[in-house]
Amino acid sequence: MNLAALLSLLKDIAFWSLVAYLILHMAFFQNAPNFISRLFRPLTTSTRLGVSGSEGGMASTTIPEGAEKATVAAGCFWGVEHMYRKHFAGKGLYDARVGYIGGDSSNPSYREVCNGRTGHAEAAQIVYDPKQLTYRDLLEFFYKMHDPTTSNSQGPDVGTQYRSAIFTHGPEQEKIAKEVTAKASEQWWKGGVVTDIVPAGQWWDAETYHQLYLDKNPGGYECPSHFLRKFPPLN
Repeated sequence: MNLAALLSLLKDIAFWSLVAYLILHMAFFQNAPNFISRLFRPLTTSTRLGVSGSEGGMASTTIPEGAEKATVAAGCFWGVEHMYRKHFAGKGLYDARVGYIGGDSSNPSYREVCNGRTGHAEAAQIVYDPKQLTYRDLLEFFYKMHDPTTSNSQGPDVGTQYRSAIFTHGPEQEKIAKEVTAKASEQWWKGGVVTDIVPAGQWWDAETYHQLYLDKNPGGYECPSHFLRKFPPLN
């Protein structure tokens, strides 16, 4: 190869390397806000909204008479709470808040839960009017809005705190949870559902800054697996 041909080849290599760099650069910065937001999720231990009793529910003063509660974990709790509020607003939803459940320690902080040593899951607890909204409705939505086939992870978030789980409040909820899970696994997820179904233990409200996080921070991190799938109705 003569010198002119070599120089031409090097020029081509440099050009296409630059093109590849620009494409990767643009792709990164298009997703940078969410990525950076996730990377620097606050780890403060600021004031909590309150702590519930040993049965795993919200403080009784926050629950309207006749209301019921559902507790689920589906990865980063910001998006779970936000999606439930958005989808069921005006349809029987009284409240939704984020917190920790399923672990061994008392009054865990976000930092402690994130290290995976307490056994808690990031979860959402929903208070609803059973005359307008059924527990089955809430669980079918649960299986549409996240990926229940990944064990101890959701999207890029990995760890036991991001597990898929349903924490039941009583035998009737347990029965419905098992029925909906079996149908969703078979009809929607090709038999791959790994969601835990366990009795609700003690619930701990997450720190104040986590509550309504995506309402307060519209550009904040949202797990990419949190979106509503267009599945047909369960048989």
